[in-house]
Amino acid sequence: MNMFSTCATLSEKPTKESPLSDMLIDSFGRFHSYLRISLTERCNLRCQYCMPAEGVELTPKPQLLSSNEIIRLADLFVAAGVEKIRLTGGEPTIRKDIEDICLQLSNLKGLKTLAMTTNGITLARKLPKLKECGLTSINISLDTLIPAKFEFMTRRKGHEKVMEAINAAIDLGYDPVKVNCVVMRGFNDDEIVDFVELTRDKPVNVRFIEFMPFDGNVWNVKKLVSYYEMRDKVVAQYAGLIRLQDHPTDTAKNYGIDGHRGTVSFITSMTEHFCAGCNRLRLLADGNFKVCLFGPSEVSLRDPLRSGANDDALREIIGAAVKRKKAAHAGMFDIAKTANRPMIHIGG
Repeated sequence: MNMFSTCATLSEKPTKESPLSDMLIDSFGRFHSYLRISLTERCNLRCQYCMPAEGVELTPKPQLLSSNEIIRLADLFVAAGVEKIRLTGGEPTIRKDIEDICLQLSNLKGLKTLAMTTNGITLARKLPKLKECGLTSINISLDTLIPAKFEFMTRRKGHEKVMEAINAAIDLGYDPVKVNCVVMRGFNDDEIVDFVELTRDKPVNVRFIEFMPFDGNVWNVKKLVSYYEMRDKVVAQYAGLIRLQDHPTDTAKNYGIDGHRGTVSFITSMTEHFCAGCNRLRLLADGNFKVCLFGPSEVSLRDPLRSGANDDALREIIGAAVKRKKAAHAGMFDIAKTANRPMIHIGG
């Protein structure tokens, strides 16, 4: 498919009507309207909290979902009531068919938001076409404003490219441009105020994320900077911190600051979980379906799909997995001891 011709003239969305099913409702009554799709396990960075120093064993390419398989599964979820899809990785922008995938997903009837989480390294040059292909929201991961620290944390150069990507997203009209910052004691907890300054004159939502344990990232509670500690650092510098109204399914506690165009959020996965309002499901690059970020349980959708399963059979598998979702994930110390994949495999 030639994306330079097709993205410019988006086709009409299909008119097929599908009744909402209970496929996305778990045994606690939570309706899951948000699907995160990991497009690849590959990445052009080697972030220390995401990937062990020795790297990870990647799934052979034939075992990864093709773009057609991704679209077919996504169509099932959207027809059942998913309204938001987020593309993750690895690094989603290194997938060569990313524009085609965005175009086809954005044309799914009923989908309201097509988002992406990216490290920003190649984003500045790709974002104009991605926006044309229907990408409506962008999160850019950046854990430090200091280039030398960036190289230490990611084991690669590229800080300037990420800053360029943030500005490119602003120039293209993304509002807000979300900047994800994983806060780690002794590494970047001294930069919290500097990150808040990004919100002064620009439509940036800085999202401070508590450090979470995954295989290979050597999680230690001493590295954890809690939401309260992060917020106190902000309050000490900015008197006009205002608590904003959160959506019931928000993972973030959102704040405005008097005189700032942007906003600040805190994602409290470790100290105050948000399981009761969880509406998220995850489709991994290898076709495994995961109902909880911190739960080791996964079920393959790729295998039945390739074995010829029809849509009803796939819906049954998805619905059964959703029904098995627990009320809440374990506490942070138990999570740290639970076998789970590296973040590079899960996709956030």
